[in-house]
Amino acid sequence: MPVKLGVRADHSFDQPLGLLSDCHRRIENFLEMLIRVLDQSNNGSTPLSDEQRRALEAALKYFAVAAPRHTQDEEQSLFPRMRASNDASAAQAFERLDALEHDHREADAAHAAVDRIGRQWLDAAVLAPAQSQEIRDLLHQLRDLYARHIEVEDKELFPLAARLLDEKQLQQVGSEMAERRGLNHPR
Repeated sequence: MPVKLGVRADHSFDQPLGLLSDCHRRIENFLEMLIRVLDQSNNGSTPLSDEQRRALEAALKYFAVAAPRHTQDEEQSLFPRMRASNDASAAQAFERLDALEHDHREADAAHAAVDRIGRQWLDAAVLAPAQSQEIRDLLHQLRDLYARHIEVEDKELFPLAARLLDEKQLQQVGSEMAERRGLNHPR
């Protein structure tokens, strides 16, 4: 069964809120890919096929490189601009930002453990039963965390940001996102 490696973005850096939401689809996709590889390899007891190895490597790379940029996009570019808003109706939403940032720390720790086990898996081609159970627990913990986290951001936070931030601020967010990826994007 072929493993789909990526999800194409529907938005550009000119539409940073849409691009952040597109990134959520990639997070969901790569997380499900890790779970599928674990399932397809009988919880890591069957040696990885070439296709499973490529999928595992791609997902680990995504969560090691691209996902931290997404967190920076939110915490360094989007959230500070939202907090600087003078909109009184947004005060309650700002409390959610702290919880979302806490989720980021929790996800980072879980991804570090998944990466450690995943690298060992790539080296050995199979997982010991304890590693298999640990990575399965971590992946399901991440699935639950992301389901809640992404729903808040996609359905509440990003629409609020679209209301609070003007076009110039959104362009600045998009430019900073591009710069994090080594791309030149005019402000």
